[in-house]
Amino acid sequence: MSVLPSNVIFHEHGPREGFQIESRQFPLERRVALIEAIADAGVSRIQAASFVNPRVVPTMADSSELFAAIRKRSGTRYTALALNPWGFEQAVQVPQVDHFGSVVLYASNGFCLANNNCTKQEARARLQQWTELYDKHEVTLEQVYVLSAFGDNFEGEVPISDVMDEVRHTVELCLEQGRALPRIDLDDSMGWADPHSIRERIGAVREEYPELEVGLHLHDSRGLGAACVFAALEMGVRHFDSSIGGLGGCPFARVKNHSAAGNICTEDMVHLCHELGIETGIDLDALIDAAQLAEDIVGRPLMGRVMHSGSLSEYRAAKQ
Repeated sequence: MSVLPSNVIFHEHGPREGFQIESRQFPLERRVALIEAIADAGVSRIQAASFVNPRVVPTMADSSELFAAIRKRSGTRYTALALNPWGFEQAVQVPQVDHFGSVVLYASNGFCLANNNCTKQEARARLQQWTELYDKHEVTLEQVYVLSAFGDNFEGEVPISDVMDEVRHTVELCLEQGRALPRIDLDDSMGWADPHSIRERIGAVREEYPELEVGLHLHDSRGLGAACVFAALEMGVRHFDSSIGGLGGCPFARVKNHSAAGNICTEDMVHLCHELGIETGIDLDALIDAAQLAEDIVGRPLMGRVMHSGSLSEYRAAKQ
């Protein structure tokens, strides 16, 4: 018997993952306006930018200036992505960044080599280096991503055993170091997940480690995003990465049109939760306004559905 969670937390990635993949940099003041609109709608976790090599990712070259320009809303965390210690050291110099410990592991060697220029065994070995760096700066390790947890375009189907190897390594290292267990976020950046594999892999983690909290990072590359979220909700999952308007996408997904390759759409998933009676703390109509702003910034139609059809609130109000 499924038990839906009473509340869900959406971790908004659009301002970072959405704009990072674009071929041009958009004006800083417009990106700041979008971040502020998302926060004003009640989203409590926003990944605003990344600290990466500006020669490789020029769209994130002004991350320090962006954080300094944000009008921060009380109760909202404004985080940044750092893929390596250099990036994290850059981020800690920016006082407006809300730091949290996050580490990326890989169930697929092919994706790890393409995305991080190392083997998955080398990425696993770096976990201890990351924990030492976080301890140095008094930052708590809060989450560990397992990328390609459902499959990818490099190795195809990824065995559950490969996913569990990364989970076990995380748990064993944390227990050895005497630190609290982080949330395990299973990642599907290339659209390989389906409702069955969602239940199967979350179930495998919980069967071995019932004390672990599990979150999801899903992309809607093949139209199964909402179905996968619903399957996860039925298993009580409370943490989801998402993107306003469905912005974003994995550069290795080999989808020609970025608008069809993005993350699960924040406002669509908020609508789903509200229709199921699940609290999000988010004003859906205000979030729709933010999604329409995102669409105006990028200058092309985005893949979100609710942003174009509207919420049901005005129709329900008319019937009262």
